[in-house]
Amino acid sequence: MLNRTMISSGRYLENFKDLPAHIRWSPDQIEQSLQETMCLRPDTGDLWLFGYGSLIWNPVCRYEACRRATLHGWHRSFCIRTTVGRASPLTPGRMLSLEPGGVTHGVALRLPAVSLDEELRLLWIREMATGAYRPTWSSVTLEDGSHTTALIFVAKPEHPFYDRDVSVLAVAPFIATAVGPVGTNADYLFTLKASLAKWHASDDYVDTLVDAVQSIQRGDASLGVGTDHANSPTG
Repeated sequence: MLNRTMISSGRYLENFKDLPAHIRWSPDQIEQSLQETMCLRPDTGDLWLFGYGSLIWNPVCRYEACRRATLHGWHRSFCIRTTVGRASPLTPGRMLSLEPGGVTHGVALRLPAVSLDEELRLLWIREMATGAYRPTWSSVTLEDGSHTTALIFVAKPEHPFYDRDVSVLAVAPFIATAVGPVGTNADYLFTLKASLAKWHASDDYVDTLVDAVQSIQRGDASLGVGTDHANSPTG
């Protein structure tokens, strides 16, 4: 499992060494993205990070509080092609991101002020190795009904690895078969569903994908799923 040592030592970036040079982001590009994002931060005080994927169960960065949270205006989407991490050039997979529309249930992590710079740099190295995400700020609703501004990482449609077809029929075969040095793409998906359940949350898109991937892995003749839901902003 990904940890702080892997990121801070640079071992994590070895997963990306076989990607074309124009895809890999340099340390300077990663740092520039961090600084530009922080300059656009709309307020001061506590910094909250919204987790909708592996940040839910393996945030790596240190945090002072973790709350169930809801993000309006965005939905989960396996819209980023990948050949690293939980995939390979022979078994390409899909990475999770956020796209406009709908609602996403996840968690909000309050990062510690005393080590904020360190935590943010670890986060940027982890998330922005190829620049496939656009870090931005959005209001989230915490479990007690209060609102706060949180950092979120959303899809960047102009990125070379972005794929517009996120239908279950298109995505499930990749997730079902992709495997890399970090593990399998399917395990990521299954862990996502289980982690959401622990927070008393769910996602119809994720649930439908889980059913489809398990069907493929069993060798069923037909996925038995449609594509309409996966392309709607309600996931």
